[in-house]
Amino acid sequence: ASGALPPPPPRSANTFLWPVEGDVIDGFGPKGGGLHNDGINIVAARGTAVRAAENGVVAYIGNELRGYGNLVLIRHADGWVSAYAHNEVVLVSRGDTVRRGDTIGRVGSTGDVAIPQTHFELRRGVETVDPMKYLAWN
Repeated sequence: ASGALPPPPPRSANTFLWPVEGDVIDGFGPKGGGLHNDGINIVAARGTAVRAAENGVVAYIGNELRGYGNLVLIRHADGWVSAYAHNEVVLVSRGDTVRRGDTIGRVGSTGDVAIPQTHFELRRGVETVDPMKYLAWN
């Protein structure tokens, strides 16, 4: 599924929406043993709606990235990308334009996790950033 993507729509806010309502069970940053969490892990019931964190264009859907299970990447304006891993079901297609809050998938435990959760990452350019600094509830 290659081909040019449409440009992402303008962002609706300076923040990003929480993708899932649930508790953060693993935060951003070094984990010891040389490991690093590039995002946060939010535990939620299997099937819970996973929401687009901001207006954007679906840039990738797949399970080629080891450990991430069914992964969705959304490209946003101003060089931002959000990532949503471990989806049980993906409800969008590559090239779709999504709006902040749209349901893009359902929480699952695909990849290398034992319990249903969403692994969420925010990237600005090539850098991963701590999503907790940018998330809002609405």
